[in-house]
Amino acid sequence: MSFLNEIEPLKQTALTELSAAPDLAALEQTKGAWIGPNGKFTALMKQLGTLSKEEKPAAGKLINAAKVELEAALISRREELELKAALPKEPTDFTLPGRRRALGKLHPLTQVTDDIVRAFRKIGFAVADGPEIEDEYHCFDALNTPADHPARDSQDTFYLNTPDKRLLRTHTSSVQIRVMEKQPPPVRIIVPGRVYRRDNADATHNPTFHQIEGLYVDKNVTVGDLKGTVEFVFRELMGDDVKIRFRPHYFSYTEPSYEIDFTNALVKKMGKDWLEIAGCGMVHPQVFETVGYDPEVWTGWAFGFGIERIAMLRYGINDIRLFYENDGRFLKQF
Repeated sequence: MSFLNEIEPLKQTALTELSAAPDLAALEQTKGAWIGPNGKFTALMKQLGTLSKEEKPAAGKLINAAKVELEAALISRREELELKAALPKEPTDFTLPGRRRALGKLHPLTQVTDDIVRAFRKIGFAVADGPEIEDEYHCFDALNTPADHPARDSQDTFYLNTPDKRLLRTHTSSVQIRVMEKQPPPVRIIVPGRVYRRDNADATHNPTFHQIEGLYVDKNVTVGDLKGTVEFVFRELMGDDVKIRFRPHYFSYTEPSYEIDFTNALVKKMGKDWLEIAGCGMVHPQVFETVGYDPEVWTGWAFGFGIERIAMLRYGINDIRLFYENDGRFLKQF
């Protein structure tokens, strides 16, 4: 019976070593050591001829059952190690671009937005976002816009039929309020996004369009900082020949306020000397007080412009509606 008592311990040792093999090469070595032609278990099978007729049937049955179990363990461990070997050595970053050529092209508005964001990031601005469905407080009240201002009239703004009088935001300036409510200065953000106004669709107006807002708040911020930033961004977007000028204007949430005109070769080609491109100004002290900033300590500027206007100038497009008609013939040009 000593022979029969050897089978189970040998089988358990073999199973342990097979399951512990660290790689395919080690697994093949373990296989050879146990169930190969010169393996320990194979040697045990060869001893069957030395057993008596009474012992052979029971021993043969145990050895065959053990061999089947070892071969199943070998197959299972080989599959595990093959799968492990097929996995990349480093973690896969699934956010990386694929190897296949991308289908289609970026929309021209997306291309221009990406370029604007890239220009602002070069000078340390972060991108912020906010809801398109707004409340009157963030869209108007906190921006020092009086209740009788024309922009708040239903003739100009899309109001939703809700008890709290929600609306579709008319500018991305509402996001600057939300950001300042949440964080102390300094603040340096840009806010690209879709806005809505009750404009009839024509060559230069659309009820929905895209705008980008810039906000910089810190100590000792001046109009000079504003002008320098505007010049840098527009030269990045429209070329080194861009020239900028400021004209006095009125916005309820900035003081002083300015309209920004610019000129370059594209403007000259249109037969114009200057073209209005954006609005800007120093953040009104009342806006700072509303969000809890001390206007005696902090100053800042904000400016915003339409992304469609930049794209139209850049690509020589004369009708804003082309951006929204989903005409493949138009989009394939960019």
